[in-house]
Amino acid sequence: MEMICAIAELESNRQPLAMGCDKKTNLITIGIMQVAPKVAEWIVREEDYLLFPVEEDPDILYKPFVNVYFGAAYLRWLSNFDGKIRTEEFVVRAYSGGTKKVNHKSTLPYWKRYLQVKECYLSRKQFDGPSPIEAPTFPTSPVSPSKGFDLYWDSRVSSEDMEHMWNHLDVFKEWIKSKEIRGKVRFSCNKEKKPYLSRVELRAIAEIIVSKYFSTRGINPTVLCALADVVSMRFIDGNETSTGLMGIDYSTAFWLYKEMGYRAYRVDYIEDLTNPFVSMYFGAAYLAWLSEYEGRERSLQFIFHAYISGPKNVHLEETCPKWLKFEQILARYERTKSREGSCNII
Repeated sequence: MEMICAIAELESNRQPLAMGCDKKTNLITIGIMQVAPKVAEWIVREEDYLLFPVEEDPDILYKPFVNVYFGAAYLRWLSNFDGKIRTEEFVVRAYSGGTKKVNHKSTLPYWKRYLQVKECYLSRKQFDGPSPIEAPTFPTSPVSPSKGFDLYWDSRVSSEDMEHMWNHLDVFKEWIKSKEIRGKVRFSCNKEKKPYLSRVELRAIAEIIVSKYFSTRGINPTVLCALADVVSMRFIDGNETSTGLMGIDYSTAFWLYKEMGYRAYRVDYIEDLTNPFVSMYFGAAYLAWLSEYEGRERSLQFIFHAYISGPKNVHLEETCPKWLKFEQILARYERTKSREGSCNII
C-alpha cells in the first residue's frame, strides 16, 4: 500500500485529473498514478485485467479507483518482469523510466524521492514496529546471485572491517590455513557459487559488531550467530524470501537508520544489506529494539519469534520447529565458545 501511495504522490501530487506527456515518446499519462492509456489497454489485453473497459473509454483512467487498479496491475507485472522476482528498487525505477532504464542515472533521483515519501507514509501509521522478516510489505527480493569480484570479501566489506577480521585470532588462523591473502580474501561458496560464511567468520563478525556498537545493550554474539544460521543458513546474499545474512528487509533497516538513529552503516540500496557487517549491524539493532518492545524486558523466546514473524505475531504457547532448531544451534555455538575458553559478551 505504501508503494502505491508514494508513487501516486510522486506522479501526480495526488491529483486525480493530472495529465502528463513524455516529450521524447509523446506518451500521454493520466490520473493519480499517471497510467498511460496504451499501458492500461495492454494490461487488459495481455494480462486479463478485465474489470474496467479502458479500451472503450480511456477517460475512466481519471477515476482514482480505476487508475490505482491499473497502476497496481502494472507494478505487479514489473515485480515479476521476465519471470524473475524483482526488487522494490527495480519496480519503482522501472515504473518511472521503463525497464530499460532501471539502472540508468536518470531514474535514481526518482528512487531516492520515493524512499523519502514512502517513509512519510510509514511514519503516519500507528507504529507497531517494522515489517516482520517473513511477511514484508513488499517482496524483499533476494539480490542477484554473486558473480566475479562479489565473491571476494574485499569487494563488499570496508578496509576497516577487513582489518578487524584479520586481527581476529580465529579468523586469522582459518584464512592463513586456506591460503588467503590480504586484499583478495575469498568467500566460501556452495556448488551453485552462492557465497556463505564459515561459523568462525560469522562469530567474528557478531563479536566485532557487538563490541563496537552494542557493548552496553546486553546482546550475546552467539544469539546473532544462531539467528543468522536459522534465517539465511549463513548465505551472505540471503535466501529466496529474505535479503542478507540476517534476513533484515530494506524497509526495516532504513527505519532503524532514519528513525532509531542506528547510523554506523548506510543503507542507500537493498544491495547494501549483502555486506555481512551491514546486515549483522541492523540485525543486532532490530534485536536490541525487540528486547525492550513496548517498554518491557523480553525473553529470548519472545525476541526470536518477534524477529522471525513480527512482534504482533508472537504466540509463545505454540510449539515452533524453528525455535527448537534455534535452541539447538545456539547451544552448539555456546559449546564452541566454552571450549575455546573465550569471554562471552552477555
